Amino acid sequence: MSAQADNRIPVRDADGAEPLLQIRGLKKRFSLSGDFLDQLRFKKGRLVRHQEHVHAINGVNLDIARGEALCVVGESGCGKSTVARTVMGLLSPSEGEIHYDGARIDHLSSRKLLPYRKRMQMIFQNPYASLNPRMTIQQTLEEPLRLHHPEWSRAQVIDKVTTVMQSVGIDPDWGKRFGHEFSGGQRQRIAIARALAVDPEFIVADEPISALDVSIQAQVLNLLMDAQRERHLTYLFITHDLAVVEHFGTRVAVMYLGTVCEVATTATLFDKPRHPYTQALLSAIPRLKDDRPQHIRLSGEVPTPVNLPSGCVFHGRCPHANARCKQEIPALVTQTDGTRVACHGVEEGRL
Repeated sequence: MSAQADNRIPVRDADGAEPLLQIRGLKKRFSLSGDFLDQLRFKKGRLVRHQEHVHAINGVNLDIARGEALCVVGESGCGKSTVARTVMGLLSPSEGEIHYDGARIDHLSSRKLLPYRKRMQMIFQNPYASLNPRMTIQQTLEEPLRLHHPEWSRAQVIDKVTTVMQSVGIDPDWGKRFGHEFSGGQRQRIAIARALAVDPEFIVADEPISALDVSIQAQVLNLLMDAQRERHLTYLFITHDLAVVEHFGTRVAVMYLGTVCEVATTATLFDKPRHPYTQALLSAIPRLKDDRPQHIRLSGEVPTPVNLPSGCVFHGRCPHANARCKQEIPALVTQTDGTRVACHGVEEGRL
């Protein structure tokens, strides 16, 4: 068996095709203990090493099919952006595997990961920080082209930059300007242009509209949807805005404290949420015609990711928790409608 075959895993989506991206048992921990000397403590007359970690993501399993937009939602600090950055190789996973187009990529060096950089691009949250202030827009857009297409002539690079600027609604004559000369919406369009310049097939968008005015958010969102339709893109879309999810997403993954609670199609999730946390999350959406139950108020506080609770991470705030929930970690179980839910109450038929 070849080395390439060893990297492949036999997972298929509903249509029998292999998902473009597969995440298996992904975990990420950040150390709070400093260097080795900072970790040393005296305990009962002995010198011991004490380590503390933030458990940012804990055993995430997700598949993303070609051409879909998977939205990852959850409250601040649940690990959404950490998943995005780990998928892109900006963070190294503590455990687990990431497979892209059948090949494992999480263990690759920067050099070996370079061919995947052209196929995978990222749009960052803050358009004011994601652009180099010392580079003109022309230079910013030329940089990825020169890296991935060193054989291109100067004329080819300029033509490509002009084309991609026009595709996102930016005047090519503005190429000599710097990032600070543009508004937030224009900067995010430039960031999208940079991601599209190398013709990727997969884009990670980490809350790309959260820093923009509401009137500009719709324009940028429509731009992303147009790009998906015209270029057959696949999205991993990180957001906390459920209204955006309902409009943009193909499927939705709900996260809580680093774990995935529920994965469902957008229509199914908004029509019939199964996990208690998803139900509470959706009940908080303000609606003009409110035919849903009253807002579900969760008791207690979000646990610290430094010391995770035993069993289900949501059991301390869940009104349906029992003894099993406090002791046993629930697995993502596929329901009859295709929804995957990590909840003992759903599995036992109590919910």
